[in-house]
Parts: sequence; structure tokens; C-alpha cells
Amino acid sequence: MSRLSDLVIDHYDTGAMLDRIRAGLAEAGTDPDRPKPEDLKPVDEFHTGGLEATEALLGPLGITSDMRVLDIGCGIGGTARFVASRYGANVTGIDLTPAFVHIAEELSAMCGLGDRTQFSVASVFDLPVADGSADLVTMFHVGMNIDDKPALFREVARVLPPGGRFALFDIMELSGAPVDFPVPWASAPEASFLAPPQAYRDAASAAGLVPVFERDRTAYAVAFFERVTAAMDEHGPPPVGLQLIMGPTAQARYGNAVRAAFDGKTGPWEMVFGKG
Repeated sequence: MSRLSDLVIDHYDTGAMLDRIRAGLAEAGTDPDRPKPEDLKPVDEFHTGGLEATEALLGPLGITSDMRVLDIGCGIGGTARFVASRYGANVTGIDLTPAFVHIAEELSAMCGLGDRTQFSVASVFDLPVADGSADLVTMFHVGMNIDDKPALFREVARVLPPGGRFALFDIMELSGAPVDFPVPWASAPEASFLAPPQAYRDAASAAGLVPVFERDRTAYAVAFFERVTAAMDEHGPPPVGLQLIMGPTAQARYGNAVRAAFDGKTGPWEMVFGKG
């Protein structure tokens, strides 16, 4: 395993995450042994906007129960469970962090979605699925950890059949100014690979993928952060929230990400590409 892989895993594995999630569910008045998929949304959609952003990107795509969906950088499985429960599709999730994959499997089993979601530890550069085997590939806030975006897009293009689509929601570099660390996706600059939207377009084009849809969500992110920050200032962190997986540095990670967005350094974008 590479040093970069080790840095990424060490950043995301904050220890005892499942125990904290179960405790948070109990505090929120939810059965920690049998949560509903929606009970987990405040903690298992680990990206700007959470469930709102997931629905915004995936809602228009016409996902059906017979589609084969691959979620890369699946984290603890939130997006996979959303697709499985909302659309009835079978979803495979892959992530580099073994602890995330273990928790994803446990939570899916607890929610009764173990038969429609499968998870495995893998790299985005070596997806463990056959050529042309995924009708839809999704990726939420993962590209910031990927140094070789052309290689990522080549691998996605390999697993898509003609007519397949790649839908992503990533934080983009907007000004070129450095961000402060830690942030939700990296503890130090060595594991952060922010890039402007054009880098994604170029990587897609080189892999033979064509643009279908694109939307700048920077203004949405600023409004979302303002709303969440105001709620936390008034009520404190919710019992079920992203702090349960970000661990003891959650406040610093969140604060630095918010400042980067407010300062115009970063902003999330939706992009959908298709394979002809």
C-alpha cells in the first residue's frame, strides 16, 4: 500500500466510530440495533449538504431497480443505502478505508438492506468489477483525495457500458489559494488534491466520457454552512451527526472547510458524464 493510501486511511479511521454512532442513535431515541435508513442520514452522507445534496444529484438521473450501481469512495455506505432504499437498486460500494467498509456492512445489515448493498475495500484505480458492469457510477466528495484524476476517469470509463453514466459531487479548487488543515477530507496537504472543474472535464474527455450535466453548487454550500453553523451555535451538535465519524478534530475540520468556502477558495460542483 502506498504512503498516500496510508495517509488517507489514517485520516478517516478515527476509531470506535460504530460505537459512537450507536450511542448517538440511542441518545436520539432511535433503536441502535434496528435503525431505519433515514435515521442514519445525518451521519452517513459524509459530504456538503448531506442527504439534500444526494437527492439533488441523483434525483434527476432516472435510477431504476434493475440498474447496476457502483458507489466509489462509499464511506460508511450512506449513498449506497439511499439508492437501495429509494430506488430498489442493487449497489456495490468500495472504499479504501477498511473501517468504513466494516461499518457500512454492519449498518446495512441493521437497516435490513444487507441483501441490496455490498461493500469491499478497494482502490478507485483498481475497481473490483468487470468491464461494462455498472450502469451508474457515483462519487461524493472523493476526488479531493485522488492525485491522478485521469487514471480515475479511465477506470470509471472501463466499468461503464455504452450509455452508462458517472455522477459526481466534489469540492473544487476555485482560487488557487491554500486551505487550512485539517479539513474533512485530509489532515495535511499531502493527502489533499483539490483541482478546478476544468481538470475533471479534461480527465473525462481523455477517458472518452462526454459531459451531460454540470452545476456549480458553491452558493448552495455557503447557505448550507450558514444554516448548519447557526443551528449548532444555538443547540450544539446533534446526537447523530458527522462529528461521530470525524472524531476529536471534528470542530477544526468543519471550521476550516467552512472558512475555505466562505473565502471563495473552494466550492462543490455536480458533474454528470456519459459513455457513448
